Amino acid sequence: MSQFKVQRCDDAEDASQLTATTITKMLEAAISARGEAHLACSGGNTPDRTYEILSDLLGNGDGVHLWLADERCVGPEDPQANSLLLQQTLKLPGATLHRVKGELGPDAAAADYCEQLGETQLDVVLLGLGPDGHTASLFPDHPELEMTGARVIPVVNSPKPPPERVSLSLPTLSGVTDIVLLVTGAGKADALALTLGEPGPQAPASLLPADRMTLIADAAALGESDS
Repeated sequence: MSQFKVQRCDDAEDASQLTATTITKMLEAAISARGEAHLACSGGNTPDRTYEILSDLLGNGDGVHLWLADERCVGPEDPQANSLLLQQTLKLPGATLHRVKGELGPDAAAADYCEQLGETQLDVVLLGLGPDGHTASLFPDHPELEMTGARVIPVVNSPKPPPERVSLSLPTLSGVTDIVLLVTGAGKADALALTLGEPGPQAPASLLPADRMTLIADAAALGESDS
């Protein structure tokens, strides 16, 4: 069984608030130690509110480098682009955004982002969980889970559109100093239960190291009824 410690919140707003304050403390510790901090961000609907709160907590964002845990192979102005989501919700004028050039296609975009990332040690990654159990663009039982030779990998057969994507690899995610997994809503309950069960490729997030993980979930995602 998973050894993840779950921080329970009553609802999605409380979970977003706790996630934002947790990440802020992690980034501030990194900035205090090294003068900069590296945060890898995820897309989707769940983290929007967290990014809005972070915009207030982090001030100008000086010293913060923003990376993407994954990206769709679309142009920078495409509504599906995670980089566009960050620009719209995580407003830190002093931060540096490192964009995945999704318009290059999965192979070239992954190679370019791998070069951008270099040997950078990521301080924090904010991950979500899809109803199907995927995290970043690592999907259950897909061969990308076995790709360990590069820090950034191409994804060419995503079961969720668009099929072509770029993702941080499982070893890269596992090596981030602090992993924050935010899960809210009843639609994620089955996927979260699977993630908290026996670790395996059926739930990619279950393969991440428990000692680096902060798992924040609301009551609905934990399968708690209202009664």
